[in-house]
Amino acid sequence: MTAAPGRRSSTFTRLLRHGFTDPSAAERLLDGPELAPVRSDPILLEALGAVADPDLALRGLVGLLEAQADHTARRGLLDTLIAAKPLRDRLLGVLGASAALAEHLARHPGDWEALLTYEPRDLHPGVEEFERGLAPADDPVSLRVAYRRCLLSIAARDVCGTTDVAETAAELADLATATLRAALRIATAAAPQDAALCRLAVIAMGKCGGHELNYVSDVDVIFVGEAAEGADEGKALRAATKLASHMMRICSETTVEGSIWPVDANLRPEGRNGPLVRTLSSHLAYYQRWAKTWEFQALLKARPVAGDLALGTEYVAAVEPLVWKAAERENFVVDVQKMRRRVVENIPAAEVERELKLGPGGLRDVEFAVQLLQLVHGRSDASLRSGTTLDALQALAAGGYVGRADAVQLDDAYRFLRSMEHRIQLYRLRRTHLVPEDEDDQRRLGRSLGLRTDPVVELNREWKRHAAVVRRLHEKIFYRPLLDAVAQLSPTLELARAGGPPSGEARLSLEAARERLIALGYADPAAALRHLEALASGVTRKAAIQRTLLPVLLAWFADSADPDAGLLNFRKVSDALGKTPWYLRLLRDEGAAAENLARVLSAGRLAPDLLLRAPEAVALLGDGDGDGGGLQPRGRAQLEQETLATVGRAGNAEQAVTAARGVRRRELFRTAAGDIVSSYGTETRPAEPDQGALVDRVGAAVSDLTAATLAGTLRAVVREGWGDTLPTRFAVIGMGRFGGHELGYGSDADVLFVHEPREGTDEREASEAANRVVAEMRRLLQVPSADPPLLIDADLRPEGKSGPLVRTLKSYEAYYRRWSLVWESQALLRAEPVAGDEELGRRFIELIDPLRYPAQGLGEDAVREIRRLKARMESERLPRGADPKLHTKLGPGGLSDVEWTVQLLQMRHGWAQPGLRTTRTREALAAARAAGLITAEDAETLDEAWVLATRVRNAVMLVRGRAGDTFPSESRELTAVGRYLGYGPGRVGELLDGYRRTARRARAVVDQLFYGG
Repeated sequence: MTAAPGRRSSTFTRLLRHGFTDPSAAERLLDGPELAPVRSDPILLEALGAVADPDLALRGLVGLLEAQADHTARRGLLDTLIAAKPLRDRLLGVLGASAALAEHLARHPGDWEALLTYEPRDLHPGVEEFERGLAPADDPVSLRVAYRRCLLSIAARDVCGTTDVAETAAELADLATATLRAALRIATAAAPQDAALCRLAVIAMGKCGGHELNYVSDVDVIFVGEAAEGADEGKALRAATKLASHMMRICSETTVEGSIWPVDANLRPEGRNGPLVRTLSSHLAYYQRWAKTWEFQALLKARPVAGDLALGTEYVAAVEPLVWKAAERENFVVDVQKMRRRVVENIPAAEVERELKLGPGGLRDVEFAVQLLQLVHGRSDASLRSGTTLDALQALAAGGYVGRADAVQLDDAYRFLRSMEHRIQLYRLRRTHLVPEDEDDQRRLGRSLGLRTDPVVELNREWKRHAAVVRRLHEKIFYRPLLDAVAQLSPTLELARAGGPPSGEARLSLEAARERLIALGYADPAAALRHLEALASGVTRKAAIQRTLLPVLLAWFADSADPDAGLLNFRKVSDALGKTPWYLRLLRDEGAAAENLARVLSAGRLAPDLLLRAPEAVALLGDGDGDGGGLQPRGRAQLEQETLATVGRAGNAEQAVTAARGVRRRELFRTAAGDIVSSYGTETRPAEPDQGALVDRVGAAVSDLTAATLAGTLRAVVREGWGDTLPTRFAVIGMGRFGGHELGYGSDADVLFVHEPREGTDEREASEAANRVVAEMRRLLQVPSADPPLLIDADLRPEGKSGPLVRTLKSYEAYYRRWSLVWESQALLRAEPVAGDEELGRRFIELIDPLRYPAQGLGEDAVREIRRLKARMESERLPRGADPKLHTKLGPGGLSDVEWTVQLLQMRHGWAQPGLRTTRTREALAAARAAGLITAEDAETLDEAWVLATRVRNAVMLVRGRAGDTFPSESRELTAVGRYLGYGPGRVGELLDGYRRTARRARAVVDQLFYGG
């Protein structure tokens, strides 16, 4: 009896030394029957002492043993626990960190075996492994059980240090992905009739989308739905909404096994007031017109995770360009800063100091700073476009957008704070971001993070230290005053201290200089001053010339829709060519060059982008040999001669086509620059009054350039594969706008490919050769490079996408004789040989002439069919959400209306009127007028509408740098389109009204001639 107190005292001391806070209770548990077989084994006590909360782990272990079915099961668990260190570390680590998972194990005592395997594939499971783990679940309750079984393994790897905090967050996001898929599977099984009506994509947002989820967090989602083939859209959206709602309930509702986590769809357009499921076009319409800055910030993390992944991928691809334009929104940085301040202000005062996520120096500070920098700089640097905070931070450091030392400190702080958040949530599996006040809770938290000497003191010290680092760096990065300037201008702008204006006039104060620039229309005078100092400071001859040029250049920039961009682009060109002796001399000595450059650099994105890829093309802007100088488009013969010579000097096909594309890029710049200068006019030469001449010039130039590029590519491919002679004659036939000499800056090249085996050549060999040529041409013209790709579209071929890419002339003849439909004959109206064997091209035209200009004209059945097809196209092809009255291609009075009307006249009367046998719309319209088939007034109305619609499309491409059939919604872009079309500042309303009026008059003529004639 006397020994008992001594033994108790010895055990009590050992338990204290191993980290137990209630040694008496622990001793009772160790002496209980459940642990009797191992109570004297030192391995168990050492293992318990290594976990975050030894008392919690011991209680959880006893509860698990008590829950085992029988003595054999208990003994098997204990034997494995003592013998297998990986299991011991995993199981006791989880039990010592999470009371909630201990309770799960007590309810499901066999789940401990999920921690038994320790294979390499178990170290970093992904979505596929988690899906297998959830596969047996067929209802909400079994899904919760399977989810927590998977969560056990994640927590075990986390607390044992097998995974770091970023890997744990990624695994939690992967488990969430698998869970959403399982929930949708269960919902689909419950309502297969709804599932059959729709395509439903689940887009993860927030931390799940960013692959950085917490243990317990709302899983933010957006739903995108489309009708299944043949289904009514309204019914499909209702069905998709039912499926989405059911899926959310499966995850969120509380059952006997609790809930998983709430699924939150409030980041969708219009939030809670908007429909739960929208179509892709509806999403885009909202984002393009109504979305606020924070919504684009949220879309940074959008990622398709469940349902129709193809639709989800399409959604992300569609919204991504909008995300990376968000920083161009007016007051973008101010909006983001206001959001951040509003978040802090909404935290209850009593919780601010304990708020790990939203408080000052918290996780949100890091996330907001990183996201802001991504949105500002990610527009031009795709390496920054990661939804994962730490990956994005690393990319920002690698790109020089954040100092490396700052990035390391932010990374360390973020990892520590996220680890705290994880362990706080893991304890009860509750959604919280508050650091606990209770000392025991803080002690467990500190020990879980490896702080063992004095866990509470060390935890608070490290937490405050990291929070202070975040606060300091966050304020340095997030509230940097000049960041607004970077957001509105180029992400590559180097922040420098602004100086005064160039010499040559009285030196203004800094504030006065800003006021003057604002008066000139500069949205960002501080940035403009930095550019001016960079360009004109110093005592070099170069700086002196710049000081001479800049005052007049500033005025020219100001006479545009975007003076800031003009000045910025000028700085870029000057930086690129600053050491080239002829550059500044050209601008100084050739009167037209400086003004032409100013117009081109401030008129939109396309021309500056083309110029900055090869700045030496600025030489084209000089006076040249006469009116228009070097900006006059070159003829096809010249282009083809240069292209073929360039190809001939190259070592292989890839080098040859790269060189040909370089010629194309330069000539596209020549054409675009000439178009801009002619549209704006200069001080010595007014704007071109004939809008039709401008359209014809661009259409012919781009079409000729495309033909020359195809000719050079064809030569390069044939030479590399077969030497001088291809085993089959081969020709490229231009179709659509290409064949009509009406290509725009953003047009694809519509073509047909025809070949004819040479004498003595096997037909199979000839066909294989022709197909190889086409495949290689298409590949080489799209190889990623500094030059814009040339996309070849052969969808107008017989049988469309289902038909062979290349046919022999005989095959075309057989097809057209037997199968040709009226729309194909109509499409052939634009067919014209553009490259390859001229004789074969001529014979192809002879073959199709009777089809497109049928003897005695079209029959009434064919006319009705054309009208039916046009009506169907009007109802089906107009993009959902687009304003028909402003759609230049498919809207009333747009390009399609005019072209179909003209083409119907060609097919009905071309057999008798030779003037109608042309591939060009305006020529055919003029011929119809000359033949008396249309009145002069109606012809003029249709011509005006066609020219205006074409000009608008060209303007959109010049301004935005990408093709579009509607007017831009952004005010500065719309203003730039107006300036190109001759509408001065503040006349955007007149521009839109003028287009609607012109289109409305044209539609009235179309209704009479096309549908009523």
